[in-house]
Amino acid sequence: MDYLLTPLAVLPFPTIDPVIVQLGPIAVRWYGLAYVAGIILGWFYARRLVANDRLWPTGRAPMTLTDLDDFLLWAAVGIVAGGRIGYVLFYDFASFLANPLSIFAVWTGGMSFHGGFLGTTIAIILFARSRQIPVWTLLDTVAAVVPIGLLFGRLANFINSELWGRPTDVPWAFVFPTGGPEPRHPSQLYEAALEGIVLFLVIWLLIHFGRKLKQPGFIAGTFVAGYAASRIFVEFFREPDAHIGYLSGGWLTMGMLLSLPMLAAGLWAMATAGGRKVVSTSGSPS
Repeated sequence: MDYLLTPLAVLPFPTIDPVIVQLGPIAVRWYGLAYVAGIILGWFYARRLVANDRLWPTGRAPMTLTDLDDFLLWAAVGIVAGGRIGYVLFYDFASFLANPLSIFAVWTGGMSFHGGFLGTTIAIILFARSRQIPVWTLLDTVAAVVPIGLLFGRLANFINSELWGRPTDVPWAFVFPTGGPEPRHPSQLYEAALEGIVLFLVIWLLIHFGRKLKQPGFIAGTFVAGYAASRIFVEFFREPDAHIGYLSGGWLTMGMLLSLPMLAAGLWAMATAGGRKVVSTSGSPS
């Protein structure tokens, strides 16, 4: 193939140990640190949004900083539990049937964004109802900060030499330690750029210049549709999981299939945001 004829165009893969520090049986990994950094930085940015009353529909944030602090644990549980369960159900169900306890082996990797998305959404709905916070408002707040976590998560995927792309001869290709001798697309970096940096900037502009938090559901819809579109695009460059492969036609992947309902839901949320009132979970306008 052509990519075998262009070895000089291949970038050297950086030698970064996935384990930051090892203390006996306890290992601190970049993958775990990415989750922690994403949650903490997202929480910090969300606090700034909630503290800025001018961004919200009624001129007052519909939740307190204490509410946001308390939701942090709910979000962490939703992300980790949903991400792990989603990966097992969508991508590795056969292994789970052979060894059900493997579902708890989070440290080995294997997290699904789509599962984490569902887990976090459930956590948002339950927490909002328990605190009488408008559900769409909390969805918007969380959606504004999720790209931060996606950026760190995709960078950790790159460091772990996992979820790499398809063979290619582009000059920025890498030979991944776990990906065989072929130069491959660094699809993790594509996703970090689109799902992380670009999506965060788009949402930031919509919030601070477009004042879109005043239209409940618009920011949540923007994130969901933006993520889905980015994921579908990058799937054309990303190698599908070996035990799943292509679902149809030599191009359709599980990531694309799971993203299509998200794209539709995100576009619907954006289209209907203008007529949506801010209603508390008790049923009275906030």
